[in-house]
Amino acid sequence: MERLYRWIIRVLVLLVTVAFLLPIVYMIALSFKTEGVPFLQNGTLQLSLVNYRKVLSEAPIFHWMLNSLLVATIQTIVIVIVDSLAAFAISRVRFPGSKWLFLLFLMGLMIPGEATLIPLFLMMRDWGLLNNLASLILPGIASPFGIFVLKQFFDGLPKELEEAARMDGAGYWRIWSSIFIPLSRPAFAALGIYSFLAAWNDFLWPLVSVSNKTFMTITLGLPNFQSSYMQQYSLPMTANTLAAIPLIIVFIFFQKQIIKGIAFTGGKE
Repeated sequence: MERLYRWIIRVLVLLVTVAFLLPIVYMIALSFKTEGVPFLQNGTLQLSLVNYRKVLSEAPIFHWMLNSLLVATIQTIVIVIVDSLAAFAISRVRFPGSKWLFLLFLMGLMIPGEATLIPLFLMMRDWGLLNNLASLILPGIASPFGIFVLKQFFDGLPKELEEAARMDGAGYWRIWSSIFIPLSRPAFAALGIYSFLAAWNDFLWPLVSVSNKTFMTITLGLPNFQSSYMQQYSLPMTANTLAAIPLIIVFIFFQKQIIKGIAFTGGKE
C-alpha cells in the first residue's frame, strides 16, 4: 500500500511538472517556427532562426535586459544593506518607540503599491527623475517585507554573541558587520532572491515612470514590441524566449540558494 502511495505521488508530481513545462516548451518551439509554415513538411521539421534575426534587428532586447539587470541588481544590494541596518536597529538597539517604529513598518506591508503610485509619480516628477534609471531604482531601495524578515531572524540569534562582542569593546557597527552579517546569510539569500525577482518582474511602475525606449526594462519593452505583431505568434514567442534566458541561467547557477531561500521564507531555520 505504501509503495502504491509513493507511485501515485510520483505520477502526480510528474503531471504537475509537465503542466508547468508544456507552455515553456511550446513557447520555445514557436520561436523556431516560421510564420505561416507548418512544423512538419514532407516528414521533416521546419526549424529556422529567422525569427531570432528579425527580433534582434527590430527590438533592443539585450539593452532592455541590461536595464532590468541594473535595476534589479542595484535595488537588491541596497535593499539588503538598508533593511539589515533597520532590522538590526529595531531588534538589538533599545530606544524609545522602537516597537511602534516596527509596527509602522508592518503597516507598510498592508498598503498596496497601487495606492502609492500617484504620490510616487508626482514626487519623481517634481524631482525631475522621470524617464531615467533613477526613477526605476529609487522607489524600491527599501522594503518593509525585508525589514520584517531580517528582524525576525535577528531576534533568533543568541544574545550571548552580542554581549561577548561588547565585552571586547565592539560597537553596534562592528557587531552588525562582524557577527550578524556572517550568521544571516540564509536570510540575506531569501531577501535577495525575493527582491531581485520582484524588481525584474515589475511592470506597473516602469509603465508609469518611463516612456523613453532607452530606459525601458524587459517587462515594459516586450509588450511594446509585441503590440506591433498582434496577429502573429512566432515573433512574440521568440522575444519571450530571449527574455527568459537570463532567468534560466540564474536558476541553473543559483538553484540551491533559491530553494534554500524559498524554504527559509516558509519558516525559521
